[in-house]
Amino acid sequence: ASKAIQDGYALLAELGAVDEANELTEIGKQLARLPVDPRIGRMVLAAKSENALREVLIIAAGLSVQDPRQRPSERAAAADEAQKRFDDEKSDFLSWIKLWNFFEEALAHRKSSRKLHEACREHFLSFNRMQEWRDIHGQLKELVVELGWRISGTPAAYQQVHRALLAGLLGNVGTKTEEGNYLGARGIRFWVHPGSGVGRKAGRWVMAAELTETTRLYARCVATVETEWLESVGAHLVKRHQYEPHWEKQPARVAAFERGTLYGLLLYAKRRMHYGPMDPVESRKIFIRQALVEGDYDTRAPFFVHNRRLVQEIEQLEHKSRRPDVLVDDELICAFYESLVPEGLHNGADFDRWRREAESANPKLLFLKREDLMRHEAAGITTVQFPHRLEMAGRSFALDYHHEPGSPRDGVTLTVPLLALNQVDAARCDWLVPGLAREKVTRLAKSLPQKLRHQLGPLQEFVDSFLRANEHADAPPAQAIARYARRELNLAVPLDAFRPETLPAHLWMNFRIVDEHGRQLASGRNLAQLRAELGQKAGEQFAELARSDAPAAKVTAWNFGDLEEVMEVRHGSQTLIGYPGLADHEDSVSLEVFDSAEKAREAHRTGLRRLFRLQLKEQARHIEKNLPGSQAMVLQFAVFGEVADLKEQLLAAAFDRACMQEPWPRSRAEFERRREEARSRVTLLAQEIARLAGIILAEHAGLQKKLQQASKAFPEPCRDIQESTARLLSKRFIEQTPYERLQHFPRYLKAAGLRLDKLRADPGRDARLAAEFAPLCAQWLREHAKQVKSGSSDPQLEQFRWLLEELRVQFFAQELKTSAPVSVKRLSKMWQTIQR
Repeated sequence: ASKAIQDGYALLAELGAVDEANELTEIGKQLARLPVDPRIGRMVLAAKSENALREVLIIAAGLSVQDPRQRPSERAAAADEAQKRFDDEKSDFLSWIKLWNFFEEALAHRKSSRKLHEACREHFLSFNRMQEWRDIHGQLKELVVELGWRISGTPAAYQQVHRALLAGLLGNVGTKTEEGNYLGARGIRFWVHPGSGVGRKAGRWVMAAELTETTRLYARCVATVETEWLESVGAHLVKRHQYEPHWEKQPARVAAFERGTLYGLLLYAKRRMHYGPMDPVESRKIFIRQALVEGDYDTRAPFFVHNRRLVQEIEQLEHKSRRPDVLVDDELICAFYESLVPEGLHNGADFDRWRREAESANPKLLFLKREDLMRHEAAGITTVQFPHRLEMAGRSFALDYHHEPGSPRDGVTLTVPLLALNQVDAARCDWLVPGLAREKVTRLAKSLPQKLRHQLGPLQEFVDSFLRANEHADAPPAQAIARYARRELNLAVPLDAFRPETLPAHLWMNFRIVDEHGRQLASGRNLAQLRAELGQKAGEQFAELARSDAPAAKVTAWNFGDLEEVMEVRHGSQTLIGYPGLADHEDSVSLEVFDSAEKAREAHRTGLRRLFRLQLKEQARHIEKNLPGSQAMVLQFAVFGEVADLKEQLLAAAFDRACMQEPWPRSRAEFERRREEARSRVTLLAQEIARLAGIILAEHAGLQKKLQQASKAFPEPCRDIQESTARLLSKRFIEQTPYERLQHFPRYLKAAGLRLDKLRADPGRDARLAAEFAPLCAQWLREHAKQVKSGSSDPQLEQFRWLLEELRVQFFAQELKTSAPVSVKRLSKMWQTIQR
């Protein structure tokens, strides 16, 4: 009895007839006036509200009797076929309407009781149950008429009918699973009955008139329903759970997400909702923390602008000093606002109304003070130590500071317009800003091997004295430290002894490359790599911009005035520094402005030489026609290029010797004087260079034959000779090698040949000498590769390269003599000087 009572109350609660205290609700009081099954009564009551009484009374009466449709096992197929006309693919409940309309039409047109019975038999319908259904319907209709309810003559829509039915069947709903069955209230699983007209076309959500257990739990008389109906009709049963309350900048209020369930079935998972009225206390805390303290608030209120600026200034101090302990905790700022903002305020609109009124009496009421926000004075964090901008190449670059170890933004970021990428001074940027110089120097010194580090003395004393000496004027930090140690301590510190890779990321400048609109194109701490990726584009843009400032284009004579070392290029309100030089176009030259001195010099060399050739056309034609050279020389040059390449290189080398002595002319008068001096000399010089080239090519051809013969027996020495020869004789070696060096090439090649001759007699000696030579060569190769990558050059490194060639002669062909005294010791000393 107790369980029956509990079940009864549970049903009444489902129908909305009783509240949580089991007291009758308004719906319950109305149901009490309907002497029918509570579920049927609830449907009828809802039908009144939905204006669907006509349809629901028919269906409710049908559900109250035994189904008049019959399906004898021996004629099941025939019964299914006859009753198919009553099916509805969305709702079995509508089958009752179709069946009712069929019977009413038969009654209206009947001529005899016998024919009516025959019509029922043809459609496998029980005449008696049909009559019983009509009787129940009549009673229900009479009941609602007595209550004064109006039955509409207009057919109700699908949603009106089914929302009314749903009011009495909330416990019989289900949602489709991936397996195709339905998950119902309180975790039950059921299947749509095979006899249903809806069948597999049932939607995601269904309701059923009843659930019956046979081989499975089947839902009979089902219809597709919408989630929204479940939420509105079953509002009193929906369990709502709010989670993740958060501030929303627009529309300036606290929101949360809500999950709704009906009997454990998920209706919606993440619905955004206004959270303030639901929990004003928590919402006020969120508003204060996220809007006022964290600054996620769209307002121009003076207090807010002032307070945010103060916080940002102090945060910048933290980023610069890399000490996250200057700004007070958010809790203290929260406490400041909580002491002022009244209870119940938790959105922007209400807060602004209160603020305006409060500030009319005290305009500074909500203003924070700097001293209240700082735990301690950030000593030493000045604009001198941590400047906002860095001056280089005649322009100013913006600096940003960020303290977030592990982040790509950690440290100092230099914003570089693409136009200025090739003008950034890498050595200057290695020093970052004065405020970080001490840490960088200390870390670099610590990275040295222990033996060297100890020889520096007490580390902090060394760093102090080094920084006082202001050593970072013109060299990167490691080079400056090595130079200082040599001068002050007489201590040789090789550059490769430093381990810069051990330094944390914030001790390397972060470069942010932007276009003219400020959009980021690339970023990173490797300037050489950024230049490799964007340097060409930067140069092209700079040249395009500078072209309008260049006084001449496509000329064949010096008619453009004096050539300056540097010139200013205007770009909007900015002034860029450019480097003018002549560019070679074969039949003419043009005066262009380059974004680096190295690029300008490289282009100007070939451009100026071309201008001399254009001015001395007769001499150039004569040289081209009368160059000495045999068929053998042409064949020997084939590994480097075509005959035309050979002639072009010989011409270029001849004009180099005749016209291109340093310093190069920078005025018309100097150019014309140099041109006249060359007029009578250039032909003789060309013949001299051609003869030398013939000797070099012949020596090279002979060496290649020897290498072929010896390569199998002595692979390592042969590989070494082949590599060094390839470095010596590039494809354009005649044109690119200064004549004073080119004169030594026959001797270098002879020395390589003699080395091969001596190999068979004493390979051990060759191996010992090669092992002694290798470290010096490897050092040069490493440094040379760095310079090629960065696009820079070093005369000392170039001199070292030629002394290496002389050392080869000294080691492997001493009888040929060297052009200068050389030894391993002498070159090692020179290398230390270069490293300094």
